[in-house]
Amino acid sequence: MAAALFVRALGATFFIAFASLWLQLEGLIGRRGISPAAEFLPWAYEQLGWSAYARIPTLCWISASDGFLFGLCAAGVAVSLLVVGGVAPRWSLLALWALYLSLVAVGDVFLQYQWDSLLLETAFFSIFLASPRLWPNRPGRSSPVALWLLRWLLFRLMFLSGAVKLASGDAAWRNLSALRFHYWTQPLPTWTSYYANLLPDSVQVASAVVMFAIELVVPLFIFGPRLARLFAAAAIAFLQVVIAVTGNYGFFNLLALLLCLLLVDDAAAVKILPRGFAAKVAARRSAVTGRRARQTAFVIAAAFFVLVSIAETRFWRPPAPFDDVLAVLQPFRSINSYGLFAVMTTRRPEILVQGSDDGHSWHDYQFKWKPGDLKAAPRFAAPHQPRLDWQMWFAALGTCATNPWFIRFQERLLEGSPPVVRLLAADPFPRSPPRYIRSRVYDYRFATWSQHRSSGVFWERAPLGPYCPVLALQNGRLISVGAANREER
Repeated sequence: MAAALFVRALGATFFIAFASLWLQLEGLIGRRGISPAAEFLPWAYEQLGWSAYARIPTLCWISASDGFLFGLCAAGVAVSLLVVGGVAPRWSLLALWALYLSLVAVGDVFLQYQWDSLLLETAFFSIFLASPRLWPNRPGRSSPVALWLLRWLLFRLMFLSGAVKLASGDAAWRNLSALRFHYWTQPLPTWTSYYANLLPDSVQVASAVVMFAIELVVPLFIFGPRLARLFAAAAIAFLQVVIAVTGNYGFFNLLALLLCLLLVDDAAAVKILPRGFAAKVAARRSAVTGRRARQTAFVIAAAFFVLVSIAETRFWRPPAPFDDVLAVLQPFRSINSYGLFAVMTTRRPEILVQGSDDGHSWHDYQFKWKPGDLKAAPRFAAPHQPRLDWQMWFAALGTCATNPWFIRFQERLLEGSPPVVRLLAADPFPRSPPRYIRSRVYDYRFATWSQHRSSGVFWERAPLGPYCPVLALQNGRLISVGAANREER
């Protein structure tokens, strides 16, 4: 019963993922977007030749037009509803995996998050869990080995999240002070993050201890007897809910919660679910598969168990033959390594993007979700993931030179590209695009409680300097204004 509910809920998660991406797709990888897929694929073929088809597995080789990209999202939304309705679940999940992989493969930095990989890996193993029958009322049974693989995925997701924090040697994690910084340095805080940040240091330390216990000890219970599995499901679900109510992590927490469902047996599920729904799902339970099918599933499970174990290359170097196999499989993003925030950021640089018509008077571009206005309360966005806002956090931790997508983003603002401008909260140049664009870095942190009470601010900031040079378009070509001035002299 829990497995059947899991498959339907996974369909709902795919619906969220495709719908969220659809809203941003044109501005991110459309023809007039920041990183056009239609430009990337010809370049990749020129560099890689025929091997590009294997290195970049995507249906966009057929077409990378905006219409085709929208079609992939529309198909994803439609097929996800089939999974929710229980129609051809195995084949619908296979289609969803292929559709989402097609978009991730051409999504540049905007679709390289761990939950994108987690969604693909979860979907891949769930193909073997779901019924092969076309209609929900027809018999058929999912493989218990697939169930084991998905539990193994949950184990890796949680255990590695704790292991990488300790393996990194980061002082903030080792002395349990990391949560003093987490709430205001995470990519997209929420208004609840502000209040969580005000908790005493003793609470922050205790919270870190509980987090490590859930990430490093509780996963061991996943493979224990029934009560141990139920305890693990409750503890992991508790952690995911706490993370979800104090941060914006797209559909990551939802996916982790869904995997917890697979630790719940039918007896527990009947007590949790509404009686009518539980009876309806139970009526659709299927008969046991044949011996040959179980043997085949076991072989597949054993192979993937070996591969995913070897894939943890952060902790050891795999033998050359396995390394070659992983290199072939890596583009399909269905065998992954996990672990968020291995090193806790203890500062929050923020990039402010500004435009000007005369080079003297500058106006801010306001983003929909990331910090900017000091008085604007951080907002909830999840399960929607604003991918540009998220990527701005990563860009601020690097440099202008190491983030070429950010250069293209500024170029699109100078061109006044409508789909890119729509990714922002408002356009300060509604009549015509600015002549100049600049980006400056500020050091942000949450305001103190007294500052918030007296002036209503949620943030305080201090300038750190320019991020990129002042840029302009000259004859359709992006130039540095300072370099152009030197050439004129």
